[in-house]
Amino acid sequence: MAVGRLYDKLKRRWGITSSVQVGLILTVFAVTGSTTMYLYRYLRQWLGIDGAPLVFRIVAFVLVTLPLYNVLLVFWGTVLGQGRFFRQFVWRFLARLLRRANSRPKDGPSE
Repeated sequence: MAVGRLYDKLKRRWGITSSVQVGLILTVFAVTGSTTMYLYRYLRQWLGIDGAPLVFRIVAFVLVTLPLYNVLLVFWGTVLGQGRFFRQFVWRFLARLLRRANSRPKDGPSE
């Protein structure tokens, strides 16, 4: 019964009506994460950063996987019939990310 309540909570949060849609959306998230990590392994070799310092590898990971993940999210969402949901999801994510980047004080904290 707990799974049913979780599905109902996700349906309300995401503004959808079908439990099938919830299942498809969760599947898209799972497949996207797996695909991103699979492709990153090859991109890491292609970029030649395997022997780089840890800090550089972490920065490269974020800079490569963030856009890749968002593109793949829309791709897999479209393949599984949830493209509209994921296009809106990615736009909301990017808007929040940009809003946070623009809201930082330029001269440090004001007192």
